[in-house]
Amino acid sequence: MTTHAATPVWDPEQYLRHSGPRSRPFHDLLARVPVRDPARIADLGCGPGNVTALLAERWPRARITGLDTSEEMLRQARERLPGAEFLRADLRGWTPDGSYDLIISSATFQWVPGHEESFPAWTGALAPGGAFAFTVPGNFGEPSHVLLHELCESEAWRERLGGLQRPGHVLTPAQYLERLAGQGLAVDAWETTYVHVLEGEDAVLDWTKGTTLRPVLTALRGDAEARTRFLSEYGALLREAYPRGRHGTVFPFRRVFVVARRG
Repeated sequence: MTTHAATPVWDPEQYLRHSGPRSRPFHDLLARVPVRDPARIADLGCGPGNVTALLAERWPRARITGLDTSEEMLRQARERLPGAEFLRADLRGWTPDGSYDLIISSATFQWVPGHEESFPAWTGALAPGGAFAFTVPGNFGEPSHVLLHELCESEAWRERLGGLQRPGHVLTPAQYLERLAGQGLAVDAWETTYVHVLEGEDAVLDWTKGTTLRPVLTALRGDAEARTRFLSEYGALLREAYPRGRHGTVFPFRRVFVVARRG
């Protein structure tokens, strides 16, 4: 997982606190993958291996390689799934080392500026009938992200956090379709807005601590006072934008999906 700035420090335990709703889009992506019995799979941005385990469950005979930049994530992935291969790699420079039947990714490309420029090299490694499938967040215009960007760029925080939070590097489903169809692939692209109901106090803040907030938390690492103050300010903004109701905190989350198959 990579940002335009220094790579954030990841916390697998925090990330997995919301593993249920986080992994649901991957289940929906897998349901549309047309590959029956892949011999070789690459999981780009595998994180702590929770969705890689779903690949191993569906295709137990496949050789699976998970790729990520975070040693913290990779360490947990190796413990979770010792039968798979996990390698440290920056997707901005990664090229396939052979033929793959499935190259798949969940919630990673938003951290990789210009990821679409790598599509020809990645899809060029697909075996006949192979597929390139991914899902990325598409909610960068929602309060959770807009408020964070505005807070980082405020006078109080700009010197330390300015430039850390920018809109995700994500295209529309139609733009992804055009790029991949232009490479001769059959493309299925769509979007879904999940309406999550989160439990607990400051539920949306807790969610963002596992993903969106990682660059900020990394930048403030070692300064407990500043970290506490920033989280207090951001948490107050989130409570106003996403008020807790009788049944929990409603948190809409848009996702973009693409499955491209080589004929």
